[in-house]
Amino acid sequence: MSMSMSNSASESAEWIKIDLHIHTLDDPKDAVDYSAHELLERARALGFRVLAITLHDAVFSRQEVFADAAAMGILLIPAAEMRLQGADVIVLNVTAEEMAELKTFDDLRRLRAHRGDSVFTIAPHPFYMFGGSIGSRLLREIDCFDAIEFCHFHVGLFNPNRRAEKVASRFGKPLIATSDAHRLHAFGRHYTSMPMPSALTPENLFAALRSGPLRLTSPASSFADFVSAIYFVFLAHPFRVRRKIAACRRQSSSNGTRVAP
Repeated sequence: MSMSMSNSASESAEWIKIDLHIHTLDDPKDAVDYSAHELLERARALGFRVLAITLHDAVFSRQEVFADAAAMGILLIPAAEMRLQGADVIVLNVTAEEMAELKTFDDLRRLRAHRGDSVFTIAPHPFYMFGGSIGSRLLREIDCFDAIEFCHFHVGLFNPNRRAEKVASRFGKPLIATSDAHRLHAFGRHYTSMPMPSALTPENLFAALRSGPLRLTSPASSFADFVSAIYFVFLAHPFRVRRKIAACRRQSSSNGTRVAP
């Protein structure tokens, strides 16, 4: 599926590709098998200009990766996918210290009030029945979000994004297509495009996302994609996570420290 929201003034502008929801092997809660540097190389080859590595409950902070991204002409935004009161929230342009204080939606409201337009929040996969999808609670917490994610996983009649589109339209929020990549080959097919800001900074990017125009690229999954995704989500990925936890416990035991179950 490809969606477009544009006007004639922006047709002649340079459009850039962005992906604001990606995981790498740095993720403390996911078992991902590709590095941030591998992601950058693929992003450069595919012409991406803005990325956000959104680790679960942690801010990606490896400065050498930010430096390499800048050298490639890619804006890498510090970000995290936080679980607040059972619901996942993507928060962009934040510090680890700020995320450590984030436990509830009221905490998020205080952060947004303090930081203003210099932070940007997205409701990821809001109406998918897995993980930390916020579901109908999005309607009550809508003031906490700048945008709503158009999730990459949809095929035929199975497309919970339709409900996300209705909520976005009702509350005047932009839809943002992302890859939510946990496998390297999944990065690059699902993304948002926007006119290049006068300067590529987080603040300029957020202003452009809020005002538009935007183009969403999110093709429907093929049957092979669907089967592969089901296998990965329900079999391969849980096995990898369990194996990662077991390895961490063995390492902690050999170091004489205790890992909570």
